Amino acid sequence: GQLVGRDPQTQLAFTSVGGWDTHVNQGAAQGQLANKLASLAEGLEALAQGLGESWRETVVVVLSEFGRTVRENGTGGTDHGRGNVMWLLGGAVAGGQVLGEWPGLETSALAEGRDLAVSTDFRAVLAPVLQRHLGVSDAGLAQVFPNWAATVSGKPLALLRA
Repeated sequence: GQLVGRDPQTQLAFTSVGGWDTHVNQGAAQGQLANKLASLAEGLEALAQGLGESWRETVVVVLSEFGRTVRENGTGGTDHGRGNVMWLLGGAVAGGQVLGEWPGLETSALAEGRDLAVSTDFRAVLAPVLQRHLGVSDAGLAQVFPNWAATVSGKPLALLRA
């Protein structure tokens, strides 16, 4: 956070945090997943503190390339699945909302009877960040996400502060 905060020309930074491929003993308050989430929370807090006043203009996107099955496996973990969650946080984010459709956890609502159904395309979340926050043009967005329309149900997602 301090590194990015010291250079006002920095517009984009990323990090990759591994070790999330837990299939056993994930836990809720204790366990592999609980420990990873605690570490992530501490890192995000350190980032916010390190950015200081720059936090007001910041958008942080937390995402994973895969989801997890809805039901726990026999070893207290979950296996790879489809549906997942994306978090946006920072001072530039219109927070306090949960977006997306909730298909439910009934077996009939699950993809192949095992995975949370995907209800929101990840590009619908990233597109407003690219365009409204980073100033990517329509043509630029079309290069990043070819053959994709940047709307959900005909309306862009309201993710960022005006």
